[in-house]
Amino acid sequence: MSDFWVFGYGSLMWRPGFEYVAVTPARLGGVHRALCIYSWVHRGTRAHPGLVLGLDRGGSCRGIAYRVAGEKRESVMAYLRERELVTDVYREVRRPMALLDGSTQIVEAVTYVADRGHEQYAGRLPRERLLEIVATAEGRLGRNDEYIINTARHLREAGARDEILDWLAAELGGEGGSEGRR
Repeated sequence: MSDFWVFGYGSLMWRPGFEYVAVTPARLGGVHRALCIYSWVHRGTRAHPGLVLGLDRGGSCRGIAYRVAGEKRESVMAYLRERELVTDVYREVRRPMALLDGSTQIVEAVTYVADRGHEQYAGRLPRERLLEIVATAEGRLGRNDEYIINTARHLREAGARDEILDWLAAELGGEGGSEGRR
């Protein structure tokens, strides 16, 4: 079995949860990172949804590429499906991705894109509404504001910026190292 690639654009960048043999910055075309998914499990509940990132159509997205050993394919894919497809708001896809390691290599990657037809698809919300939601939501994996702050920080560390996530992290107290508004 040959090695394969996984593209991370949100929490997979800072909490992949699986073994990999290499990691490098990468860019996926045709989709962009967006805070467009209502979280009913990981960062919110059905009664008080949080917001998490999805890949939405258009543009391009800089993230992290993980090369996974072929013999780990079955266990890593089972893990990713359990994690990402818990409510089926994402669709598992395989897409060409450019490695940003100086090689100009294009490889196929497994990633998860937003299902715009799913009831958890939030679309584009105004900044103030985003802040209102993420400042108070909490789910099985913790507070929504922690997710935003961690993701913004890891994007900056990877040499990428996301204007909305940076703004939210600053509003939530993430830039100064405080615990946020809560």
